[in-house]
Amino acid sequence: MNPSDPSRPTHTPEPIARNRAPGIALRIILPVALLILGVIGYNKFSVEKPIEAPPRPKAKPIEARVQELKRQDYQVLVPSQGNIRAHSLVTFTAQVSGRLQAIHPSFEDGAFFSKGDIMLEIDPVDFEVALVSAQAQVASAQLNLDKEEALAEQSRLDWKDLGYKDEPSALVRREPQLKAARQGLLLAEAQEASALRNLERTKVAAPFDGRVLNRTVGVGQTIGAATPLGEIFATDYSEVRLPVSTLRLEDITLPEDTNDPPLPVTLRDGLNEKAATSWEARILRTEGALDANTLELFAIARIEDPFGLKSETTPLRVGQPVTAAIPGKTLEDVFVIPREAVSQLSRIRIADPETMKLETTYIRPLHSDKDHIVFKGASIEDGALLVLTRLVYAPDGGEVVVVEDDAAEDLVESTENESTKVNPSTKTPEKSAK
Repeated sequence: MNPSDPSRPTHTPEPIARNRAPGIALRIILPVALLILGVIGYNKFSVEKPIEAPPRPKAKPIEARVQELKRQDYQVLVPSQGNIRAHSLVTFTAQVSGRLQAIHPSFEDGAFFSKGDIMLEIDPVDFEVALVSAQAQVASAQLNLDKEEALAEQSRLDWKDLGYKDEPSALVRREPQLKAARQGLLLAEAQEASALRNLERTKVAAPFDGRVLNRTVGVGQTIGAATPLGEIFATDYSEVRLPVSTLRLEDITLPEDTNDPPLPVTLRDGLNEKAATSWEARILRTEGALDANTLELFAIARIEDPFGLKSETTPLRVGQPVTAAIPGKTLEDVFVIPREAVSQLSRIRIADPETMKLETTYIRPLHSDKDHIVFKGASIEDGALLVLTRLVYAPDGGEVVVVEDDAAEDLVESTENESTKVNPSTKTPEKSAK
């Protein structure tokens, strides 16, 4: 075909440009769309997925030891302590001088004796000689008196024989001589009695029922009338000084005078707290002044028959420390709880016996000792359960389950351990849910 033939159809460039336009648009739009999709995908998948916290464990019941609360009357006991002291502790001495010739078993350290028992003996020879001499003086004085009486009688008769009507004078009746003779006899008899007493005193006797604290002399020793032979004390009763703080005087009523009724008190061994031995005593009086160092008032308690000589009680020795519980006033309608159940700020935990839900309340103590706390709680009902177990993180409203002592202690330890567990994802301590 001739290209120059006018009948041949001719092609213009416009249709070709019209066919290329969609391809150019596709090449432009596709990269842009891919870029946008990439940005969206990057933004979506490049963000770190947050770590979900582990689910909170289900709250466990609170296991604890409990005690039922009941109102009661409580007698205040004021504690005190002291050392037993001897009644009538004296230094034993003799009344005459001489050489000790014998010491009896009743004068050994720790020995008991009765009033009138012979404790020791002094050589009596010199005193026997003195007694014989005094007896001779008595005989001589008696002879002199008899002689003067005879002379006086003879003088009276001579006066009558001479025919005098009036009474003879005192000189004629020899009254001065008679008086001197009588006084001489009295003096001789007094000297005889003194010599006899001195002879008897060579056997030194006990002045009362008692016990020997210590002996300081021995056989063959020469002693004087004031030489200490040892220390003895009476055993009829002993005493103890019990200090009472001035802050506790309002809780008790102590006898001030001997006419006041005595206050009974129970004493216990201060060396062994586990000992079951006790002694009954009576506070009879108080000292007249406060102690200068401690500002305490001392009450004097008496223990009858402290060595059990008339009864079967355990001996209470001199110097033995004892503790005392002095009875005081009675508090009515109060709660008495163990000290272990009270935390700081006088806080206690209780549980409703019907719902067994844990509650916190605060108390105002009226009295306390080393084991108990006494308080009045108007908002607390009788029968409420006092929680004795120490609960560190237990919240109010938790359910309480009653357990025995051993189980409760194990629970406290496990609860404290769980409360300090470490989260492995954060490496920081977290508290377990209660």
